[in-house]
Amino acid sequence: MNIGEVSKRAGLPKKTIRYYEDIGLVTPLRDTNGYRSFRDSDMHKLAFMGRSRALGFTIEDCRNLLALWDDQDRASADVRTIAKEHLAQIESKIVDLQAIQETLTLLVKECAGDDRPDCPILKTLEQFPMK
Repeated sequence: MNIGEVSKRAGLPKKTIRYYEDIGLVTPLRDTNGYRSFRDSDMHKLAFMGRSRALGFTIEDCRNLLALWDDQDRASADVRTIAKEHLAQIESKIVDLQAIQETLTLLVKECAGDDRPDCPILKTLEQFPMK
């Protein structure tokens, strides 16, 4: 399979596939003319990566998940650990986003949104502590 075909089948842009090759996640064969020749196993890995990235896993997490996927003697506990750590990060981000939402909601309510220059949103941004 050439890169265009595997791109369509895996649902990934060609640029992403080249990047995954550059960082060693897939290693397609090369034809005599130098073109990439992807095997079915490469396409499955790329589709796996696409689904993993869509769930927000980091490249390193994906690398570890791919290694576990390839390892028939893996312990599912190892996979679960990676997923649990990622879930904890997502939950933390949700808490942060909810706090941001509450703050912005309050600021929007406090701003008159009229022709006067006084604006509580700008005043808060001027004084907002950075993490």
